[in-house]
Amino acid sequence: MGDDGAWPQAGLDPLRRLKVIAGASKRALYVEQHFDVAPDRLWDVVADLEHELPHIIPGLRSFTVERTGDGQDRDGDGRLSARAVSVLGHRERFEVVLRPGWCLMQSRLLVGGMAAVPEGTGTRFAFFSSYRSPAGSALQWIRRSGARARGAALLAGLQQRIDARSAPGAAPGVAE
Repeated sequence: MGDDGAWPQAGLDPLRRLKVIAGASKRALYVEQHFDVAPDRLWDVVADLEHELPHIIPGLRSFTVERTGDGQDRDGDGRLSARAVSVLGHRERFEVVLRPGWCLMQSRLLVGGMAAVPEGTGTRFAFFSSYRSPAGSALQWIRRSGARARGAALLAGLQQRIDARSAPGAAPGVAE
């Protein structure tokens, strides 16, 4: 305890917080990279879950955020529900927390997240995913062989979407 009797406090930025969550997950896919783009521009891309996530995450066909009648998030605090559909047709419902620089998504079977923090003249971005099911450890083990390639594809997809949105006259969510 401090001199004033209060407990000491330590804060973690969004990227470090994501790294802790990924580290607590067994055999999580975790990728991190510096992007030469302002944090707001990068986050504008990744936070557009419906339009951009299917372009960024290999194997994801659609990600539909379910909104209330006023078009805002469910609780006004960055909490949303969403429905994901894989390219193979598997459907999964996610609870999502989406805030500036931070996104955590959990379904019955999967957990994933994204974080971004300013670094130098650009942004450091991280992504992770892991299975939550009891068989998740075995599935992660099987999936391990292509993890590096999937991580590289995800980061390359993000760079392509940043570039596409930076092009003159580009509209959000427009596929190239």
